Amino acid sequence: MFKLIHSALIVILLVAFTSGCTITQKVSPVTSGPTITTIYVQKNSNIHMEGLHPEILQQLTTLGFKVETFDTTRPKEATYWMTYTANWNWDMAIYLTYFQATLLEDGKVLGRAEYDARKGGANMGKFGKTAEKIRPLLMDLFQNVKRGTVEATSMGTSG
Repeated sequence: MFKLIHSALIVILLVAFTSGCTITQKVSPVTSGPTITTIYVQKNSNIHMEGLHPEILQQLTTLGFKVETFDTTRPKEATYWMTYTANWNWDMAIYLTYFQATLLEDGKVLGRAEYDARKGGANMGKFGKTAEKIRPLLMDLFQNVKRGTVEATSMGTSG
């Protein structure tokens, strides 16, 4: 009887532990309609992972957009712009814990993409290149957007 209770308790604990090890991805894609040629990306000075900003620019270029960067003051000609935030953590290696990108048009949110591994715990899927984690999110975010006249290039592979 004790062995049965002990085994059942172990199973319950394993299920409880692993069910809390989730990584979520949420995308609210831009609704169909807009034609976007240029996206202005606001550089987030609070992000200290040096390769993220260039990676976002590369991925947007690959998706067929012309990209421009600004620091704090949005240029007057920036109809469409993107803000982002991200955090990394350490657990045997540095990994992307959280990423959110928001696309705006004249101050109105058009779409948002989010990657959240803060409850990733023992989920080994949390490890891997940042570029590979944000690429599908950005692709989904812009799936309904008509592109202007910029040619796409290959996706970046930075960490």
